[in-house]
Amino acid sequence: MKVLILCTGNSCRSQMAHGFLQSFDKDLSVFSAGTKPAEKVNPKAVEVMKEAGVDISGHNPHNVTEYLDEPWDYVITVCGGANENCPVFSGDVKHRLHIGFDDPSDAKGSEEYVNSEFRQVRDEIKEKFLVFYKNIIGDERNGEK
Repeated sequence: MKVLILCTGNSCRSQMAHGFLQSFDKDLSVFSAGTKPAEKVNPKAVEVMKEAGVDISGHNPHNVTEYLDEPWDYVITVCGGANENCPVFSGDVKHRLHIGFDDPSDAKGSEEYVNSEFRQVRDEIKEKFLVFYKNIIGDERNGEK
């Protein structure tokens, strides 16, 4: 099963979702990309994921154009607020989903506050992607969808 997780910068939320989903099941083929990929994964995202036991330090942002010609079982957008533009993916996709999250990289303030925002979004991503994994992928693998 192939899953592509999309966001604008592919530096934070999509990378965290990618890391968690891959950690739930090593047999899944999980990729992430953005329409305007950053130069590197956000260091705070790497830090808070490591706290959760998932290492995304080897991840790199990718441009969605790298994946347009591939078939996908799921393409999931993770952009959050109404001011954000989620990427539109026009490739060969069986299922399109949106599971939105606020962007913790927008957090301003003390280091303690910024860290708490990253941890909160990380925990929301873990929770929602675990539900997706158990309820959608699990059911599909068991022939229920």
